[in-house]
Amino acid sequence: MNGSSGLLKGYGGSIFIAISVISILLVMVFPLPGQFLDFLLTFNITFAIVILLLSIYVSKPLDLYIFPSLLLITTLYRLALNLASTRLILSNASSVDPKTGVAMPNLRAAGDVIKVFGELVGGDNAVVGFIIFVILVTIQYIVITNGAQRVAEVRARFTLDAMPGKQMAIDADLNAGLIDETQARQRRMDIESEQDFYGAMDGASKFVKGDAIAAIIIVIINILGGIVVGVVQKGLPFTEAVKTYTILTVGDGLVSQIPALVISTATGLVITRASSDEDLGQDVTRQLLSQPKALV
Repeated sequence: MNGSSGLLKGYGGSIFIAISVISILLVMVFPLPGQFLDFLLTFNITFAIVILLLSIYVSKPLDLYIFPSLLLITTLYRLALNLASTRLILSNASSVDPKTGVAMPNLRAAGDVIKVFGELVGGDNAVVGFIIFVILVTIQYIVITNGAQRVAEVRARFTLDAMPGKQMAIDADLNAGLIDETQARQRRMDIESEQDFYGAMDGASKFVKGDAIAAIIIVIINILGGIVVGVVQKGLPFTEAVKTYTILTVGDGLVSQIPALVISTATGLVITRASSDEDLGQDVTRQLLSQPKALV
C-alpha cells in the first residue's frame, strides 16, 4: 500500500504535465465552447501572475530552474488559445437572423473575456484598441524580451568561461580539507546546474520573442480573414465587419499578450537576478535604504 502511494506521489507530477501538454495540443485541433475558452483565458492570466510572483520571491535564479520549461509550456498554451479563439471568431462573429435573413454581428462569438478586453481598451473605436495592442507587443518585443535574451546570452557565456576556475577552486578546497567529498560533489552539481540553466534560458527566451512576432501575424490574419468571412460569406456591411472583427481580434490579442508581457517581465527578473539570501523585495528595500543621506 505504501509502495503504491509512493509510486503515485512520485509519478503524479509527471502524469499531470504530460496530460497538460497533450491537452494543449488537443485544443489546437478541436473547437471549444466560448464559456470554456473564458475559463482557459482566465487561467492563463492567473498563471502568468503566479509566475511573476515566484520570480520576485526567489532568492536566486536556480530556485526556479524549471523556468525555461515553463516558458515553453506557457508559450505553447497561449498559441493554442490563440488558435481556439481565432476559430470561434471567424466562425461565430456574424450570423444570419433566421426570421429577417439579415446578417448580425455577434461580439460574444469567442466568449465574454475577449469581448470585454476588446471593448475595454478602445470602446467602440477599434483603431484605438489596435494601437494599444501594437504598443504592448512593441514594449514586450523590443524592450523586455530583447533585453532578457541578451542578458541570458552573456550570463551563459560567462558561466561557461568561469567553470574551469570554479572546478579548480572546489578541488583546492577539497584537497585542503575545507570541504568533504559530499560538499564538493554538491558544489560541482550546482555549477553544472547553473550552466545548464542559463544555456536553457538563452534558448527559451527566443520562445517569448517568437510569440510576440506570431501575435502580430495572427492579429493581421484575423482581421483580414474576418472581413472576408463577414462580408463575402455572411453578408455583413463592410464597416460593420471591420468594426466587429477588429474589436474581437484586438480583444483576443490583448488577452493573450498581457499574460505574455507579464511572463516576459518575470523572465527579465529571473535572468537579471543575482544570487542572494533574500528575495528581490527585501534586497531592494535594504539596499535603497542603506544610504539614508541620499534620501534626505
